[in-house]
Amino acid sequence: MKSAKPTQKQRVFVDLYIETGNATQSYIDAGYSATTRSVADGNARKLLQKPAVKEYLEERMAQKDGERIAKQDEILEFLTKVMRGQVDEEFPLGVGMGEQSLVKKELDGKDRIKAAELLGKRYMMWTDHKQVDVKGAVQIVDDIPKRNST
Repeated sequence: MKSAKPTQKQRVFVDLYIETGNATQSYIDAGYSATTRSVADGNARKLLQKPAVKEYLEERMAQKDGERIAKQDEILEFLTKVMRGQVDEEFPLGVGMGEQSLVKKELDGKDRIKAAELLGKRYMMWTDHKQVDVKGAVQIVDDIPKRNST
């Protein structure tokens, strides 16, 4: 069963909390009234425990993580573009009188080789190890003669 949706004020609180990490100040800034800071602190803690608020907080954190953190496919696509020479980098070039301009140039061969190496590692092209799947039972045979303890 899905919990109730958070109110607009609760959504504002959560967004401020994600931004600042300070539940008490976020509670106050979201427009909730509190007679003292300690009351605001207690109320903010209670608010964070409400199912609708918790669920909204988890959704917003997942969304932010998705925006900030590169996924596997994105990394592989970038490395492929670098390897194929489809990525240029900018570097400053002196044009005289202490001035510089940014000039685009193709990545060096070493950068393209490194991208190819990383892609090769991803696809386990450079390993000598083989993955072996063994089906069956392991049987241990004790065939070492016992010594006399005399």
